Amino acid sequence: MTKNQKRVCILIDTQTHMMPALAKEMAKRDHDLVIGQVKDGLPDELAALGAQVEVVPGDLDLTKAETLQSLVAAAQKCFGRVDSACVRTGSHGTGEIMDITTADAQVQYEGNLLAVVYALQGLLKPMLAQGSGQIVINTSASGLRPAPSGTMYSACRAGANSLIRSAALTSGPKGVNINATGTYAMNYPSFLHDVGADKDPSVVKQVEAQLPMRQLVEPEQAAHFVATLIDGVGTGQTAQFFAIDNGWAFQ
Repeated sequence: MTKNQKRVCILIDTQTHMMPALAKEMAKRDHDLVIGQVKDGLPDELAALGAQVEVVPGDLDLTKAETLQSLVAAAQKCFGRVDSACVRTGSHGTGEIMDITTADAQVQYEGNLLAVVYALQGLLKPMLAQGSGQIVINTSASGLRPAPSGTMYSACRAGANSLIRSAALTSGPKGVNINATGTYAMNYPSFLHDVGADKDPSVVKQVEAQLPMRQLVEPEQAAHFVATLIDGVGTGQTAQFFAIDNGWAFQ
């Protein structure tokens, strides 16, 4: 990387959750960006913050190996390198152990475990070649605290966290940091819908009462934390899972 060249960060998906806020935080931290599954208007916001932005179009399927490869290829073509990445994976599912079907199990496996394999393989190839890089894979806090009402989902997330840790231990000596984060009780539309707060706002107070911090996590709070793991400054963490859930996973 030349003296005046910015670091390059890959982010997917940047439609919702903490990811639009993370894209803006990385732009503020002087990164150029390659983004996929993009929220309307986000590229213009990032450009206004001084970032050069390459958008990979289409509905990107993380259960296909070529998806991350396409983002890496775009980064290398436009900027010549990949310095960091955050990938938000996941196929949500509910059901106790006796409810799991073969079809359900396959969807959960592909979306929550196989997608992580492909993300790591796609991102590690250029980072290992250049001898540096930082990766965060967003899994779920339920990978740390078992969720009987989502048995297969929770199990696959736990497996993904272990996979990420193993990858980090092998890539660390070669200069690449890998960590996992997982959220719960974040104030964004999908979570509010899942708990019924989109129809009954009073549900929010019920959820907050179950959290040690007594409040939902804001996307900007999560984004600021994750940005610290991939901005090239705080490189002292690897093979870790960080729950961003205001204490839910540790009750």
